[in-house]
Amino acid sequence: MSTVEEVRLEEDANRKKNWKRWGPYLSERQWGTVREDYSADGNCWDYLSHDHARSRAYRWGEDGLLGITDRQCRLCMCVSLWNGKDPILKERLYGLTGPEGNHGEDCKECYYYLESTPTHSYMKALYKYPQDGYPYEGILAENRRRGVADKEYELEDTGVFDKSRYWDVVAEYAKASPSDILCRYTISNRGPEAATVHFLPTLWYRNTWIWGCTHEGCTMKANLALDRRVPNKVTGKHETLGESVWMADVGPDGKLPKILFTENETNSSKLYGVDSYTEYTKDAFHRYVVDGEVTAVNPKKRGSKVAAHYILNVPAGKEVVVKLRLCAKGECSGGNAFSSQLFDTVFAARLRDSVEFYTGKIPSTLCPEQQNVMRQAYAGLLWSKQFYHYVVKDWLQGDPESIPPPESRKNGRNAEWGHLFNRDIISMPDKWEYPWYASWDLAFHIVAFCNVDLDFAKSQLLLFLREWYMHPNGQLPAYEFALGDVNPPVHAWALLCVWRKTGPRGKRDTEFLARCFHKLLINFTWWVNRKDPHGKNLFSGGFLGLDNIGVFDRSKPLPDGWELEQADGTAWMAFYCVVMLDIALELAEAEPIYEDTASKFFEHFIGIVDAINQTGLGQGLWNEEDGFYYDHLRVHGESIPLRIRSLVGLVPFFSVLVLEDARMQKLPNFKKRCDWFMQNRKDLGSRISLMSTESNEQRALLAIPTKEQLRKVLKYVLDEEEFLSPYGIRSISKYHQKQPFVFNSNGVEHRVDYVPGESTSDLFGGNSNWRGPIWLCMNYMLVESLRRYDYYYGERFKIECPTGSGHEMRLKDVAVELNKRLTGLFMPDEAGRRPCHGDSERYAKDPNWNKLVLFYEYFHGDNGRGLGASHQTGWTALVVNCMLDCQHPDELMKTASAATKPSPIKAPRSKKK
Repeated sequence: MSTVEEVRLEEDANRKKNWKRWGPYLSERQWGTVREDYSADGNCWDYLSHDHARSRAYRWGEDGLLGITDRQCRLCMCVSLWNGKDPILKERLYGLTGPEGNHGEDCKECYYYLESTPTHSYMKALYKYPQDGYPYEGILAENRRRGVADKEYELEDTGVFDKSRYWDVVAEYAKASPSDILCRYTISNRGPEAATVHFLPTLWYRNTWIWGCTHEGCTMKANLALDRRVPNKVTGKHETLGESVWMADVGPDGKLPKILFTENETNSSKLYGVDSYTEYTKDAFHRYVVDGEVTAVNPKKRGSKVAAHYILNVPAGKEVVVKLRLCAKGECSGGNAFSSQLFDTVFAARLRDSVEFYTGKIPSTLCPEQQNVMRQAYAGLLWSKQFYHYVVKDWLQGDPESIPPPESRKNGRNAEWGHLFNRDIISMPDKWEYPWYASWDLAFHIVAFCNVDLDFAKSQLLLFLREWYMHPNGQLPAYEFALGDVNPPVHAWALLCVWRKTGPRGKRDTEFLARCFHKLLINFTWWVNRKDPHGKNLFSGGFLGLDNIGVFDRSKPLPDGWELEQADGTAWMAFYCVVMLDIALELAEAEPIYEDTASKFFEHFIGIVDAINQTGLGQGLWNEEDGFYYDHLRVHGESIPLRIRSLVGLVPFFSVLVLEDARMQKLPNFKKRCDWFMQNRKDLGSRISLMSTESNEQRALLAIPTKEQLRKVLKYVLDEEEFLSPYGIRSISKYHQKQPFVFNSNGVEHRVDYVPGESTSDLFGGNSNWRGPIWLCMNYMLVESLRRYDYYYGERFKIECPTGSGHEMRLKDVAVELNKRLTGLFMPDEAGRRPCHGDSERYAKDPNWNKLVLFYEYFHGDNGRGLGASHQTGWTALVVNCMLDCQHPDELMKTASAATKPSPIKAPRSKKK
């Protein structure tokens, strides 16, 4: 029987009710992004800074604190705060820019995603706001003083939370109907004394009218106005969103708040010394509350931005509640909008719905702490959905009513992507540090997403394959800093993961699979044509998402006569081949025409496997002496292995597929071609392993490494002095701590050391590090691969884990062991310490902190401390899959089953409003 939330998901998917119209789609940083940058030099950090953000209207989006918006970011709502001491009104999260931080950009705030259902019928998040002045200058100065060998200086390090002198601000949103949103804010004084805070829930329209643009989404000016008959009611009118109603309840003192109005327009007189479009500008509430400028707000009680100004006096250790309501005019229920009978009943029901939904998603066999981690991981994943808007053609040319951008832009960043039109809700890596999509990150996001919202996962896959995303040449867009960068080709793998969730064998959405497969064929062809320069099945690709893992920047051009053949680039293409083969075989069970395509990928895969494994004369990328795969640098005909033991050499193990005889018998044309290949191309056919099961069924293993190669590399992987950390697999072997790799070129020394923590290199800005830390995404790929190898080898393959321990395991048990180590990153020990939070006493012992979990971008290679972006619950949300796999270690991939007919796919529908 379906839960209430599952019914909502079905109603939304079938267009019966628009439950996902509103959600946590508001970015946490719009300033400092490429899409807001119109500078001549492409310095987006300086062009629109945090200091300018409060006074300047954004062109392509909005941001805010604990905020929500509709799916097209037309009407936005968030909270603003002032403690009476800060120099600015707290309207958005603060952090350091790339040049300011000693390890690149970094958010310097404490905020947490606590709950969300997939339709966002219930959402909950927490922000911790200091009662003393926020140390803006101190954080900036100390981080500038520190070097790359030092840790980042965080807000917790400043002492502002000592003696608990801070506010806990909890925002909860509950939907009475798809466009009737109840808002409940609980403000708790954690300090030892009574304190006062200014609390301003704020509502505004995104400025889509001032630019003179004509593309989809540009509108006439929207307006908000006070209802003269009801002093706490504001009505809004928007060309495409329609009419809205916003109501503010009385405060804890029983009095209505002051309702302040202004316009969402740039304060040009302040920023540029020229007349503003209007005297009422975006920064009016800051000027009114902080500067005491009473004339900053519109006395006529109208505009495009409004706030309810509460002044809250809260005793020590106590809390107060503020209620608001936002609804479409036709969905506002009658009666007292804030009565306990209505308001509290809806919140109780939505919370109950959320508990019911996740009870079915989170195994009851998990301990309470594991369930807490999974619940917050899902919350972070769902809160990280964001409205993303970027029309490259208009961005390059500029708007009719704006100053023309410099001519250099037409041949600069993203100039070759003029077709790209993005205006969608997309899963972001981190809505502050990475408030823009990254295509390979997204693939991992949706593997976790499909556990709770399969329809959204499918839509994200399709979106990036559409013609207004994918380049006409077949390349997928990488990210806004360089849309043409090359990310690992994991989209097809994610497609297969999602497709297998669409139903049991025989009832899966095969037309969805085929629809994506045909577009991926174009992308695969782009890879082959662009990244295999000599047609020898040895591929390049650049940094391929692994930033600083190489001895030099792999995305930069090499000197004349130099070429880099990449073990990971080549292996990723083998992986792409074998996944596309698997998809083609699935499709061929229903439509035999796909058998020919499957044969193509089969033969291409074998060719790549042969190329990467050739030894002697420097032709392959396998090093028999070391028993490892390396990048090779070819300099004027000489082949030089770059002998760095890193994830680059582990990617070849991701390419593994087991073909069973029962499956092959259903595909006679494919089987015939394979048999011919095995008989007539024995030079390549030797790369295929064959085995008979106890029931005499034939199985074939398609994989890059042989059994012996697999064993050799796994000895490194499972060695605690090499790759194996207490918390997963390191990105570079600890061997390089004492034996750094050094490469000399033209008198310049290039060096790679084992660096388990923050990066000591400035490659790619220095804010991520692939030279030692643990990355959930790559660990997850390795674990999945080990399960597939075990499905083939079974009891015939056991290995010491850890290396040298004398304790032998099957590979499926090694996978479980790695999953346990990965999940251990987030689990508290006897003293309450979670490795992801380092040695923080506050997170370990303080009852207002010790249940909170942050899902970092990556983790220290030795102690598990969280590093990089603090809210990267995109691919780090894969920890939920790790926990689920630990519950069901014997559920391995089964490939043989009855042939299926493709299930119907719904016809394309118009975009929701």
